[in-house]
Amino acid sequence: MEFNYKVMTEKKEENHYVYMVECADGSYYTGYTNNLEKRIKVHNSGKGAKYTKARLPVRLIYWECFERKQEAMRREWKIKQMPRRKKEELKKSSELQYQRIKVGK
Repeated sequence: MEFNYKVMTEKKEENHYVYMVECADGSYYTGYTNNLEKRIKVHNSGKGAKYTKARLPVRLIYWECFERKQEAMRREWKIKQMPRRKKEELKKSSELQYQRIKVGK
């Protein structure tokens, strides 16, 4: 799945993102950033989180945008507490949303 990073990064500077990537081994990593495009590039350069360094490349599969850092951090914690099955539901909902955008529905 390809995401349009331009759409995500044209937002205001004060936006905060919670994101989930799928690692090369099929595991998921959830994190927080205020610059989503840059963070994914950092992960894939091997300079990101310790967890993802050994599981490259990573692929962005889900994100949410918040105006306040506190809200984003709270959501990150909640997603990290979810069982894998719930994370897969988030991934699937994101794929469906992307398909709707792609075909203009």
